[in-house]
Parts: sequence; structure tokens; C-alpha cells
Amino acid sequence: MIVGAKAAAPATAAFEVAPPPEVPAPPAPPVPAPQVAEAPPAPPSPPKMMPASALQYLEAAPPEYPRASRRLNETGSVLLRVYIDERGLPASVQFSRSSGFARLDEAALAAVKKWRFKPYAENGQPMAGWAVIPVIFELEK
Repeated sequence: MIVGAKAAAPATAAFEVAPPPEVPAPPAPPVPAPQVAEAPPAPPSPPKMMPASALQYLEAAPPEYPRASRRLNETGSVLLRVYIDERGLPASVQFSRSSGFARLDEAALAAVKKWRFKPYAENGQPMAGWAVIPVIFELEK
């Protein structure tokens, strides 16, 4: 050994790293076939508004005039929106305009719910629809 000289580091053998094994890529998810969507069914046509001239009453008993309203001289007219089904029955009764007196409004509503109508027809087919019906409360003079 030589003094003053550093010892040479032992030679290292060349070390080669093998490349990693190739991992196959995951399969792509299957692409669904384009589906042909059926057209949604057409929405039902909105209920028809019946002309006032086509409205025919089969049973239309006058509303009972509330006693308290008579005593207080309450008068007025109530407008009701009535959905009349294919059989001529009032399926829904709603207020369109109040008389200004709750007792008269309720009496009109109760009476019209009991009424019966001749079914409205177009081309011989009975049809349901809306009608506006006035109910008038007048005291005899």
C-alpha cells in the first residue's frame, strides 16, 4: 500500500434494472348502443271551456237563501267555475268571484255541487270541460 494514497474503492459491478413487466391497460367500458327513445305520448289536451250557450241544466234546484242573509238584507251574485265531467256531473266547483258574503258564497257552492247537466258533446262525443255559472241572490221587494 502506498502511503498518502487513498485506497481505491472497490469497483462496483454494473447493475442493470430490468424494465417492469408491461401491464395491459384495463379494457375500456363498453359503449352502450345509442337507444332510440320513443317520443313521449302527447299530453292530454287541456279541458275545454264550454260556451255558456251550450250549458244545459237537467237538475238545478235553486240555492237555499241563508236565513241570516235574508235578515241582514244580503244580496249579490256568485260566479263559480265548474268542471263538468263527461257524465254531466260537477266534478270540481271553484269560486271565480265572491258575492262579498260568505254565507251566500257557501250556499251557492253547496247548491251547484248537487246540480246535474246534460253532457256537452262535440262530434257526438261527450266531453268534459269548464263552465262559468252565475248564482244570483236577490230578495223580493
